[in-house]
Amino acid sequence: MAKKLKTVKLDANGHRKFGIRDKLAYAAGDAGCNLSFGLKGTVQTFWLVYMMLETGLFSILLVLVQAWDAINDPLIGTLIDNDKRKYKLGKYKTYILIGACGLLVGGAAVFLPFPNADDLVKAILFVIGYMVWDAAYTFANVPYGTMLNIVTQDDQERASLSVFRSIGGAVGSMVPGIILPMLIWEKVKYDGTTSFLDKIEIPEGAEEAFAPENFHSNPLTGEAYNQGDAVLSPLTGAELEILHGEKVFFAALIMGVLAFVFFIFMIKNITIRGNEYVHLNADGGEKVNLLKSFKTFIKNRPAVGCTVAAMGMFLGMQSASTANTIMFATHFGKASLSGVVMAIGFAPMFIFMPFTTKLVKKYGKKEVASIGCIAGLVGAGVLCIFPLCPKDIQLFVYMAGLIFFGLGMGFYNCVSWAMMGDAIDYQEYTTGKREEGVVYALHSFFRKLAQGVGPAAVIAIMGTSLIGYEEKLGTIGQSAQTASNLCWLVAGLYMFSAICQFVGVTLIYNIDKKTLADMKEKLAARRAVENE
Repeated sequence: MAKKLKTVKLDANGHRKFGIRDKLAYAAGDAGCNLSFGLKGTVQTFWLVYMMLETGLFSILLVLVQAWDAINDPLIGTLIDNDKRKYKLGKYKTYILIGACGLLVGGAAVFLPFPNADDLVKAILFVIGYMVWDAAYTFANVPYGTMLNIVTQDDQERASLSVFRSIGGAVGSMVPGIILPMLIWEKVKYDGTTSFLDKIEIPEGAEEAFAPENFHSNPLTGEAYNQGDAVLSPLTGAELEILHGEKVFFAALIMGVLAFVFFIFMIKNITIRGNEYVHLNADGGEKVNLLKSFKTFIKNRPAVGCTVAAMGMFLGMQSASTANTIMFATHFGKASLSGVVMAIGFAPMFIFMPFTTKLVKKYGKKEVASIGCIAGLVGAGVLCIFPLCPKDIQLFVYMAGLIFFGLGMGFYNCVSWAMMGDAIDYQEYTTGKREEGVVYALHSFFRKLAQGVGPAAVIAIMGTSLIGYEEKLGTIGQSAQTASNLCWLVAGLYMFSAICQFVGVTLIYNIDKKTLADMKEKLAARRAVENE
C-alpha cells in the first residue's frame, strides 16, 4: 500500500501555517546566540582572574570594544534594511548564516590563554579577539531579532515567539552560565604541598598570612589538614579555588560548533511570511538614514521604555556577573557552583513561561511585565539584606532574593521581545515608515552600550579602595573585607537593575492592551489602503 503524503496546511498567502515548528526554530536561534553571548561574563572573569589584566586598563579596554560593539549594530541594521539583493535563503537567513560561520571560531578568539604575556600584548589580544567575536555575533543577532515581526503578523503568535525566544535563550545560556564554571574552576585539595601558592603574587605586607606553614592546617579549627581536604583561605576562611583559563578556549570552540548547529536548525525550519525587501515607507521606500532614524527612535516612547529596561537589566545583571563570580570565589568559596545557584534562582522564569501567552491575551504585555518588575524589586530588596545576615545563612537568603528577582525577570523577559516588536509597529504607526532593522539595531546599540559601560565601571570600582580588589592576587589572595565589600556591590547592582526595569516598563512604555488593539486596527486599515 502506498504511503499517504503528509499535507502541509497553508495560510491565505500560500505560506506554511504558523505553528510549533516556527516556535522551536526561533527558540533554537536564541539558543545559538546565547551559547556565544553567555560567554560575556566569563570574558571578564578570564581576563581579570586568569590573565590578571590590570583593572584600570581592563575597564578602559572594555569601554572601547563595547563602543565598537554598540556602533556596529545600527551599521549592520542599516546595511540589512538597505540591502535589496535577492538571496537563495532570503536576506535575513543569509546574514544569520554568515554570523553563524563566524561564531564557529569567533567565541574562542577572545580567550587566547597567554597569562605570562606583558600587559600590552594582553591588551592587543583582547581587543582583536573581542572585535572578531563581536562582528560575527552581530551579523547573526541583528537579523535574528528583526525576524520576529515578519515571521508572523499576529499579535498572540508574536507573543508566543517571544516566549520561545526566552526559552531558547535560557537553554543556550545554561552551558556557559552553569556548566562552564564547573569545568574551569578547581578546588584546592591538600596534598601535603603548597605548590598552588606559586600561582599567586603575595601582597606586600601579607607575607605572614601567606607563609606556606599556614596552609597545612584549617584556619578556622586549627586542626591539621588530612590528605584530600579542601584548603581554606587564612584570610577569609572560604575554600580556595583556582581558575583553569586554558580550558575556556577549548570550551568556547565547542560552544561555537553547538551554536552553528542551532542556527542551521533555525534556518531550515522557520518560515518568513512577511516581505524582507519591502518597507512600508510613506516616502516611496528611500534608503534608511541612520541619523534621521536615531532622532525618530528617541521620540518612540515604547522603544525608549524597552531600551531603558534592557539597559538597566544589563547595567545591573551583566555588571554583576563578574563581581558575583569573584564574590562566590572569595566569600563563599564556591565559584564552581555559582552558575548552579544562579540557575536555581532563575528557575521561576521557566515555571512562568508556559502561562505567558494566556496571561498576555487576558491582561496585555505591559501589564504582565509590570507585575514582573514589582516582583524584581522585592527580590532586589531581599538581596540587599543578605550581607547583613550571619554568614552561615547568607547563601540561603541570597538565593531567596534571587528567586524573587528571577520570578520578576521571568515575567519581563518572556514578553520583552514582543514588546519591542510592538514598538517597531509604533514607529510605523507614528511616522509612516517601517524600519525593523534600524529600530531593533538602535535598541541593541543601547543594550550593548550598557553591557560595556556597566562591567567596565564595576571592574574600575572593584580596583578602588571602596572594594579593594587586587588583580595580581587572583581570587585566592583577597582580604575578608574585600570579599564582604563584593557582597554589597553585587546586591546594589541587582537593585539598580530592578529599578531601571520598573521605570522603563511601568513609567515610560505606553502601549497597554487597549492602546495596542487600537494601533493594530489603524495600521491594518492603512496597509490595506496602501496595498490597493
